[in-house]
Amino acid sequence: MSVVSAKSSATAVGTKTRPGALADEGRPTVRPPAAAHLSDEQVAQLGRELDAIRDEVLAKRGSSDAAYIRRMIKIQRGLEISGRAALLVGKNKAAWFTGTTLLSLAKILENMELGHNILHGQWDWMRDPDIHSTTWEWDFVTPSRSWQHTHNDLHHRWTNVVGKDRDVGYNLLRMDPDQEWKPFNLGNPLYNALLAPVFEWGIALYDLEIPEYKEGLKSKEAMNKDLKALGRKALKQFAKDYAATPALAMLSGSGKQALYGTLTANAIRNVWAHAVIFCGHFPEGTDTFTEEMVEGETRGDWYVRQMIGSANISGSPFVHLMTGNLSHQIEHHLFPDLPSNRYAEIAPKVRDICQRYGLKYTTGPLLKQVGSAWAKVFKLAVP
Repeated sequence: MSVVSAKSSATAVGTKTRPGALADEGRPTVRPPAAAHLSDEQVAQLGRELDAIRDEVLAKRGSSDAAYIRRMIKIQRGLEISGRAALLVGKNKAAWFTGTTLLSLAKILENMELGHNILHGQWDWMRDPDIHSTTWEWDFVTPSRSWQHTHNDLHHRWTNVVGKDRDVGYNLLRMDPDQEWKPFNLGNPLYNALLAPVFEWGIALYDLEIPEYKEGLKSKEAMNKDLKALGRKALKQFAKDYAATPALAMLSGSGKQALYGTLTANAIRNVWAHAVIFCGHFPEGTDTFTEEMVEGETRGDWYVRQMIGSANISGSPFVHLMTGNLSHQIEHHLFPDLPSNRYAEIAPKVRDICQRYGLKYTTGPLLKQVGSAWAKVFKLAVP
């Protein structure tokens, strides 16, 4: 699981430079231990097989996929409108519970299946200006453009590369043995427990790239621009959830109940998003990598890193939907810009490739993966 730290330049590929466009030239100086048994030709062939899966989906992508995302948007908006309407009469306990539940489901669906995937450009091919990665603003406090930079451009490019992918711990948690231990890390479990219900705010602060600013890698102008964007977005979120809905509910004497309802819905969404993200990146079986391992990385090697550095969640179609199909995290990291509704279809093919090439395909039920991720949080709290 652990790897030895090394400092060197690296080239990899993310969502802006597609894996399929990277030439199979050169090879890494050192391959990850889990892939050390593969020859250069085997890695190149693996890459070609995964390219073929991608090409097959692109060839079939069409009206049924467009209908799917539009249907999901209608369902999400229906849930949100119904939930907020019920909270307007939230003095009635049944109405409060119904409204909070519906609003929680709406926020989860918007965050996971809509926002996350639309912002990856999965639906840009539709040429619909209302469902496009450059125009969508999600129901999450961090601005879309800031998140796209840290997530799409950086995390997906440097997946689990210690020292490059700051998503390994989010500048707060120690999530890999190669991260230097400090007394501060003793609070790992406490920090993670506090982070979960306010996860959107944690991500918003993370997206500001404060360490980069302190290191002189981010200009003051860029920081001020991001702070203003976050301020505008936070004000908009507060106005919608903590001002407008409670204010309307005051007409029926339910203002306080509506406020509690929106607070609860946001907390539920945050805890769920936190769990799904941690299940996809930190359970036992997911590998981390040194910068040395990605130096000279080929397309096939990039694919290998995504497969052994990610983990899936097994479950029902409803679980897959509510995770935004990030229950297929391996497939998502291989093909971040393919429509999410196609991940379940290609998962057996990806798993078969892993088995034939002797690579791990880490998966398990939600509770098992959550428990595994939390076990790592506790374990890495100590030296």
